[in-house]
Amino acid sequence: MTVSAKAWNGEQVRTWLARRLAASKLDQAAADRRGYEAQDDYDKAAAEEWACRALTVADCSDDQAAFARRIKELIAQEDYPVTGIYDDVRFERHVRGHLRKVAKMTKANEGFEKTLRYQ
Repeated sequence: MTVSAKAWNGEQVRTWLARRLAASKLDQAAADRRGYEAQDDYDKAAAEEWACRALTVADCSDDQAAFARRIKELIAQEDYPVTGIYDDVRFERHVRGHLRKVAKMTKANEGFEKTLRYQ
């Protein structure tokens, strides 16, 4: 872990995860209404929801190093059990992509202040 200029804020990380979890549910509903052509968007939103939920449940957001370890564990996971998605391979690729995004944010300790729905 690199030492950043600002201190790690676990509360801000939990807020960011909660907002992204809510946004991903809304994105899934919107993609579901659009139908067949939005299946990839649905899988992408479901992957973001899965990743945010897995990181929220872990309760390790108070420590930057523990949070980074949890992300690495999730990325190394063989499969991500979930129902209701369209393409398992595409879903797993999106989960790993979202986890890598959060890992970069964690390493740099930047981006968790952006809590708007669209990023």
